[in-house]
Amino acid sequence: MTGIQKKHHTIITGGAGFIGSHLVDRLLDMGWQVTIVDNFDRFYDPLIKEKNISKHIGNLNCRLIKADIRDLDNLRNVLADEYDVIVHLAAKAGVRPSILAPLEYQEVNIKGTQNLLEFAKEKEISQFVFASSSSVYGVNQNVPWTEEDHVLMPISPYAFTKVSGELLGHVYSHLYGIRFIALRFFTVYGPRQRPDLAIYKFVDNMLRGEPITVYGDGATKRDYTYIDDVIVSIIVSMRYNQTTYEVINIGGNHTVILTELISSLENILGVKAKIKRYPEQPGDVPQTYADIGKAKRLLRYMPSTSITAGLNKFVEWVKSNQRK
Repeated sequence: MTGIQKKHHTIITGGAGFIGSHLVDRLLDMGWQVTIVDNFDRFYDPLIKEKNISKHIGNLNCRLIKADIRDLDNLRNVLADEYDVIVHLAAKAGVRPSILAPLEYQEVNIKGTQNLLEFAKEKEISQFVFASSSSVYGVNQNVPWTEEDHVLMPISPYAFTKVSGELLGHVYSHLYGIRFIALRFFTVYGPRQRPDLAIYKFVDNMLRGEPITVYGDGATKRDYTYIDDVIVSIIVSMRYNQTTYEVINIGGNHTVILTELISSLENILGVKAKIKRYPEQPGDVPQTYADIGKAKRLLRYMPSTSITAGLNKFVEWVKSNQRK
C-alpha cells in the first residue's frame, strides 16, 4: 500500500437534496469518497432527489444509504466505514411549515443533529460542518447581521431548531474536541432548488402564464446566495483547522427587495408577472442581510455570482427542465 494516498471520506446528510447533491458532485470530482445519507422525505417529490444524484449510482466512490437521522442505532449499523468529516445538511425545511408541525421539526432537526454529533464522538470524527440558517437572527434590526451580535430573535420553530443545533455543536466541541463549523446560509438559490421556494415558483409560474403569490406589499428584503458560492464555503469549512468552534454567515452581503427581484425576472423572461397578493405570513422576517466579514477572514469566502448572473443561470436550468 506504500505510495497509495488514502481518499478522504465524508458523510453528507441530506446529500440528495438541493445543496447536498451539488456538494456530492464537486467532492466526487475532487476525488473524495462520499457517503450520502438521505431519507427522501416527502416534503417534496422524492423523485426529484433521486434525479439529483442518479448520475452517481454505480460510482465506486459514492455510496447512498437511505436512513433517517432520528434512528441512531440504525446509523451505527449502516455507517461502518471510517470517515474524516460529517457535513450535516439534512433537516426538516421551511419556516411556515414548521409552525404547523413544531414537534416533528424538533425531532428531526434537534434530535437528528444530536444523533450525528453522538455518532461523530463514537467514531472519533473530528470535523463537523453544520448547515444553519439566517433565520436564527429573526427580527433583529441590527443589520447587516453579524455573528458577534448574540441577540438572536428567532420567530419560527424552524429557526429555533437551528439555534439549538449550533448550541449542541458547542457542547460537543467543548466536551469531545469535535471541530464544529456552523454555516448560516442566507437564501440559497440555483439549479435543483426546492420547488416550494419563491424564486423557483415565480419562474415556473411566469413561464406558464400563471399568477405568482406575493405575501405583503413586496417590500421584504433578502440576501440571496448562489449555490456555487455556498458549495465553495462548505468545502473550505471541511478543511478549516484554526479553531474548534465557529459560527459563520454565508451570504451575498447585498439585499434585494422582493419587487426588484420580480422585476429582474420579468426582464430575463420577457414576461409580465401576474401577482396575487396575500397577507404577510407568520414566521416571515422583513429582511435578511449578512455581514460576511468573518467568512472572508476565516474561509477567504468571496461570493462571485451576482444576483443577475445567478437568476439567468437558474432560468436557463428551469427552461431546460421544462423542455425535458
